Amino acid sequence: MRILLACVVALLSLTAAWGAPKIYRVMPVGDSITEGGSSFSTWRYGLWEKLYTAGYLIEYVGSRKTDSRIGELPHEGYGGKNSGFLAATVPGNFRKHPADIVLLHAGHNHFADQKPVPQILKDTEALIDGFRAVNPKVTILLAQPIHSGKLPKYSYIPELQKELVPLAKRLDRPDSRVIIVPQGEGFVVGKDTVPDLVHPNASGAAKMADKWFEALVKVMEPATPAYRPEIRTYKKHPRGDLTLHVFKPSTPSAKPRPAIVFFFGGGWKQGTPLQFYAECTHFASKGMVAISADYRTAFSHRTTAFEAVSDGKSAIRWVRQHAKELGIDPNQIIAAGASAGGQVAAAAGTLKGLDEPSEDQSISSRPDALALWYPVLDNGPQGYGDAKIKARYMEISPLHNVTSTTPPTILFLGTQDRLVPVATARDFESRMKKAGVACEVQLFVGIR
Repeated sequence: MRILLACVVALLSLTAAWGAPKIYRVMPVGDSITEGGSSFSTWRYGLWEKLYTAGYLIEYVGSRKTDSRIGELPHEGYGGKNSGFLAATVPGNFRKHPADIVLLHAGHNHFADQKPVPQILKDTEALIDGFRAVNPKVTILLAQPIHSGKLPKYSYIPELQKELVPLAKRLDRPDSRVIIVPQGEGFVVGKDTVPDLVHPNASGAAKMADKWFEALVKVMEPATPAYRPEIRTYKKHPRGDLTLHVFKPSTPSAKPRPAIVFFFGGGWKQGTPLQFYAECTHFASKGMVAISADYRTAFSHRTTAFEAVSDGKSAIRWVRQHAKELGIDPNQIIAAGASAGGQVAAAAGTLKGLDEPSEDQSISSRPDALALWYPVLDNGPQGYGDAKIKARYMEISPLHNVTSTTPPTILFLGTQDRLVPVATARDFESRMKKAGVACEVQLFVGIR
């Protein structure tokens, strides 16, 4: 418990040692390739993740929103619309949602027999003029569009790629850059597209994110120190393997170190391990092995809270099983999390079931302590969760599974939290103490 309290005190005293990084407002503009869809991939989340990991902060802006693993991401992508529509529509929305940087990928949705390239160039210039009318210093990253295998409709794309280069050179200004981004370079139709040979698959979206990233880092200010976790796979899954993002202290130690494993929030529907990168960096600087865990969500794996809890237990078991190679004391593993991630951590500490049958059950999935931020504790009839969760609440609800083996816990909660009542936290604390387990609730008055 003392290790846990020391860690929490250290976190609460964390200051912005790197200074406040600049947050760039970025508007993605284009057609369905920018918008995204259920049958293909888009680059917007992947780009955000690359930038965040590298120490850059961006805020997507736009009048439209499409879901991602971290929630709805704004943009100006319009499926099925061409450059003329964009030129007539987007500048007005840019006035309502101004940006520092525009990522413009346009040119599809025309027909080769119309010989559309001259008109696309005019539309592109009109777009740039519209952006500059709102923000005279805006930076435009102008993409040469990706190749398409839908022929002969898109046989004009190579010509467009070529003609965009002199356009960008003519419009480029020292105070308002227009920079070509060769999105078509290295993009292979068939390999990087879904069966329609137009829209990117996962590898195609990743290539597009890479191209945008390479261009963006050249026009943004130097980043704060980048995050460089060691990525370890702890569980295989057809829809994407589950990983642990491991941050280790920079100095070696002959003794095994305590570890803290974070689980992100997001209602078991969305979220990313990147949520706890800053905290992991901090704890690693204090001599701990800090880990941010991925787990299945409804968005990424089409799963429920039950699978999320199973993954949480698998993550703790994997860390304990690999403690020696990670330099971890297997008897000093803290599970931490916020909101639904707090529920996953708490469930790992309280539940006897929901273990993966294929795993070695002789290795405990129970953490040695819990650090919980506004956690979902009550999944009962009056608690949090959908009807399916409440119907099986005794299998998953931490509040209803407290025993003498529940790990010592510290819990942080705002008194105005809209999802977790203070009474629930106090009830959990009371049950813990009745079971003879240390538990402390820290309330923050007026905080939601």
